[in-house]
Amino acid sequence: MPDTAPAPIALHRADVGKGPTVLLLHGLGADHTVWDGVVPLLAPDFRVLAPDLRGFGLSTAPPGSTFSFPEIESDLTAMLREAGVDRAHVVGLSAGGFVGLRWALFAPTTLQSLTVINGAPHCDNHTKAVIDRWAETYRSDGLDGYALRLVKDLFYPDWVDAHLEIVDRTKEATARGDVASLLAWAAAVRSFDLRGRLMKVKTPTRILQSMDDSVVDGSHGRLLRVSVPGADLKLFPQSGHLLPIEKPGPTAEAIRDMVAAVERRSAAAVPP
Repeated sequence: MPDTAPAPIALHRADVGKGPTVLLLHGLGADHTVWDGVVPLLAPDFRVLAPDLRGFGLSTAPPGSTFSFPEIESDLTAMLREAGVDRAHVVGLSAGGFVGLRWALFAPTTLQSLTVINGAPHCDNHTKAVIDRWAETYRSDGLDGYALRLVKDLFYPDWVDAHLEIVDRTKEATARGDVASLLAWAAAVRSFDLRGRLMKVKTPTRILQSMDDSVVDGSHGRLLRVSVPGADLKLFPQSGHLLPIEKPGPTAEAIRDMVAAVERRSAAAVPP
């Protein structure tokens, strides 16, 4: 990594299945449960690790945490070492995809493959405005107003109409969460920018992009496809930002296909 990595902390994680390791990274304000619909579909064939990043879910944020990318990456590197994993197929959602892209650029030996879901080469003005709106809504409208704002921004409207329970679930998750951690990581996310550097990525990469994402503009999927050498792009119509929740089956299938293809190529490259 180009920055000095601080001392890591232990991360809470889901750890299920056996086989090649798939590491699932959640995004800003979420935790490992965003993958609850995906993990059971991958676990029959892979070892699936889904951590809570520092300050989210059941992973604490020690005093002085900066939530910088090197800090988060240091935690994850230590977690993989503790789990006995040398290399993993990394899947990152949103800001988790930012982590994966940085790893592919600065620590490529960690990754066997990379799948980026609703990510981007940089945090643009649109996404910054969305993050700012979340903070302002929390300050002006309180927890309930903030949760409703999240539902509107994170999910495709028709999906919400068919899953109204997501409103209560989002309120409950928001009440459990640490808003201070969210705001601190959001500040770090705003500075993310790998434009002009991603052509150096050698890791096999797949891009999954929701076409109706209100948080990360859908154009970023195409930008990543042309920026990362050899990357392929799969578009998901009528889908919002939290694709693993809205469409766990197709999301798991796209991950599975990527991991299986890379594993086959790796096996074929090993001399008999």
